[in-house]
Amino acid sequence: MRLTILGCSGSIPGPNAAASGYLLEADGFVLGLEFGNGTLARLQALRDPFDLDALILSHLHPDHCADVSALTVLRRYHPALPYPARPARLPVYGPSDVHERLAYAYAANEEERAATDLSDVFAFHALSAEPTRIGPFEVTAVPVDHPTPAFGLRIAHGGKTLAYTGDTGVCDTLTDLAGGVDVLLSEASWTDSPARPAGVHLSGKEAGELGRKAGVGRLLLTHVAPWTDRAAVLAEAAVAYPAAELVEQGAVYDL
Repeated sequence: MRLTILGCSGSIPGPNAAASGYLLEADGFVLGLEFGNGTLARLQALRDPFDLDALILSHLHPDHCADVSALTVLRRYHPALPYPARPARLPVYGPSDVHERLAYAYAANEEERAATDLSDVFAFHALSAEPTRIGPFEVTAVPVDHPTPAFGLRIAHGGKTLAYTGDTGVCDTLTDLAGGVDVLLSEASWTDSPARPAGVHLSGKEAGELGRKAGVGRLLLTHVAPWTDRAAVLAEAAVAYPAAELVEQGAVYDL
């Protein structure tokens, strides 16, 4: 598997930095993971966006799905659509109401919303706790602790496994999600403090402790908010997991 970081800015895009967006590739299949603000621009800088074979959205906050509206325009109105060479309807996996949420985001008003379901562009599927085959990948979704329905993801291919926390506070499901994986891509939105609200995000300290407790092979930290000190987040994680790494926009990791 190859992991490419399209964007990793937490909660909002930062200066010249896209919000959450990643690519996983194996056997010629390109799986998008999140599609937040600015990620379509980053994707176009790297490759043809029609290369996407499927897309997973862990939850439906804008920093994880806002650019799906722009992707809709591209796939509907591009003057040189590669259909039927490519599937006209991109498979999109997300929470059970993903089709409604994205239609509301795309439509400009209630009149347009009444006639908008995006089903000409996307084939929507609900994420499942049962292992699901998406191209060459086996994907398992695990509910996590966030103010809206949200999932962590465990993705396996060719004897390698990547776990992605999505956005979450500390919860019991995370250790099972990450247990023994080769790579844990973990959010670490802020530094640790008892004043942080529960059930929203992980701190650097909490991400490091998760990596150690779960026995992961590699810990990659992402989703650091642009107003947060990245070095401080990394230093916290390194106390429990000394080899922790901060991902960078444009970085590529081979698993």
